[in-house]
Amino acid sequence: MKEITIDYALRATWQAVARMYNEEAKKFDSTMAVGFTLLSIDPKTGTPSTALGPKMGMEATSLSRILKRMEKQGLIVRRPNPKDGRGVLIHLTDFGLEKRTDSKNAVLQFNETVRANVSPEKLEGFFEVMETINELISERNIYKKENTINGQRSN
Repeated sequence: MKEITIDYALRATWQAVARMYNEEAKKFDSTMAVGFTLLSIDPKTGTPSTALGPKMGMEATSLSRILKRMEKQGLIVRRPNPKDGRGVLIHLTDFGLEKRTDSKNAVLQFNETVRANVSPEKLEGFFEVMETINELISERNIYKKENTINGQRSN
């Protein structure tokens, strides 16, 4: 059997998870992106619009489209940031808080189901591997010259 690459396993699994979340979100007239955004906004104090993109790992243009759609749907409101006159805080409306609860429940159900079907030891190993991959990427240790296999750069 052909060995699959780590990046293929990550991508294929994430695509399946994203598809699953989008199918669930459709039941609530939403999308995974909207659900993720709802979960990323502080439900009590709001979140500065400039902090939301980096927090979610999303480009400003993509986030801007999502926020405009969410505003039209009555999920969020934009208010001036009292600590920074030029800044804007994104707040959830009552409707946004309801939808946030739906999103949170979907995430919790996914986590509970996985935890019920995977041993704590395997999950611990999974999280250790994810942490290592993130560290290698954030420290830019993937494509350094010394990371070679048989004299060729590994990739």
